[in-house]
Order: sequence, then C-alpha cells, then structure tokens
Amino acid sequence: MQYIHSDLGFRKKGDVVEVNLRGSEANVLLMDSSNFSSLRSRGTYREAFGATWKRSPIHLSVPRSGHWYGVVHMPLGYRGSVRAGFSVLPGPLPPIRESASRSPLSAIRQAADDYSEAMDVAPDAKEYDVFISHAGEDKGEVVRPLAHALRELGLVVWYEEFEMRIGDSLRRKIDQGLVASRFGVVVLSPSFFAKGWPNYELDGLVTREVVGGRPLILPVWHKVTRADVMTYSPSLADKLARQTGDVSIVDLAAEIALLVQRMRVSA
Repeated sequence: MQYIHSDLGFRKKGDVVEVNLRGSEANVLLMDSSNFSSLRSRGTYREAFGATWKRSPIHLSVPRSGHWYGVVHMPLGYRGSVRAGFSVLPGPLPPIRESASRSPLSAIRQAADDYSEAMDVAPDAKEYDVFISHAGEDKGEVVRPLAHALRELGLVVWYEEFEMRIGDSLRRKIDQGLVASRFGVVVLSPSFFAKGWPNYELDGLVTREVVGGRPLILPVWHKVTRADVMTYSPSLADKLARQTGDVSIVDLAAEIALLVQRMRVSA
C-alpha cells in the first residue's frame, strides 16, 4: 500500500489535527504507534480514525492521549495522486487574569503558569513506552541497536541519543524520562555495576516499582552471570531476564514491544 504519513508525536485526547489535501480523493486517518507499525511492516492495520475525503482542510480529533501518526492513502481501486500537509491546531489560550503584582516579570510568569494549568500538562510533558538504562560502554554492541529496533516497532523510547541536546540538564532529563516511561529496560553489565548514573536510574525505577505496585523493570544481562547479578542486587537476580548471548536484538525488541502493546490495551 502506498501512503503518505506524518509523525505527530505525543498528542493529548481532544487535540485537533488539520490535514490539507491536494489532488485526488483520499483516505485521511489517524493511527496510534501500534497500528502504524503494523501498516509499515505488514501493510495492514486493525484500527484507524478518519474517513475518505475530497475537500480540505480536514479536522480530525485525537481520540485518546498517546503517540499518533497522520496517514493518507488512496482508496482501493482509485487512480490518481495526492499530496497532504499535516499540522496540529493550537488549543485555546486561557483568559487573562488581573495580577496583583506590579512587576511585569511576575505577570509574564503568571500567564505562563495559567497556560500550563489550562493545558493540564507540564511544558516538557511526553510519555514514553520504554526507558533504557545502560552504561556508555555497552552502547555500540547492545543499547543503540536495541533502541533503534524498538523505535522501528513503533515504541516511544527514552534513550539519551534520542532525547539529550546540548545544554540539557542530565539529571532533569533523566528524571523526566524515568517518571514518564511505562517500562525500564536495564542493561546489566560489568560497566553498569561500576557507573554512577546507571545506578541512579535504577534507583528511580525501583522506587517507581515499589510505589506503583507493578513490575516495570525489564532486565537484560550482558556479559554477566547470575552470580554477578546476585552479588550486585539479589532482588534483580530474582527477576526473569534475557541474556544478550542467548537472544538476538531483533527478538529481544519484539518481546519488549509485545509487552508494551499488552500494557497499552489494558491501560
């Protein structure tokens, strides 16, 4: 199936996507990550939101919060060509409040706070399916290929090469990722055991598990034995893990993606 698509990123329920068509009549659809991944890999999908349109602009409302894609394709049996442009319309601005402060800076801060409150989301809010905790020494062999494989399967992945930009606060960005991720993939290795930041991330994931009351840590053992993990953390050694020497990156990514999809369905 030939189609045009646009990655709309994380969108909140009720966000309005505007699509402008040029050319023939076409199917204009919104798809979540799971269905778009199926379309890309197999040419089919289970669920999409939209219809066949000829006139534009077309306005589609996001049915639930999550990562969304806009897709345009010709109906079966139709001939012609079509081009499409996608944009997300801004939400309404909150009403201006009278500020008791005489400081212009205070008024600006109050307006920014009011807007964030009205949107019911923090300025940097984003949801992730998976947070990858690792040591830098394991990037080339395991972590980078795994991150890209998960992304190819339609998952939203917190991985530092995807998320960090020059000037970012490392601690703040890590904390945001830890809070906003459904699962934490922890690549345990000799380098992981010896590093400070990976242990900081693991502490955050363990705290979330304890407070949230559900398992979210997915251990991957790389060049370590059960005895090594037991020495480092008996509680981690008790979790079912995957060994990089026993499973391919592709198969590991597929297993993680299946777990995430099940979590999405039950949410």
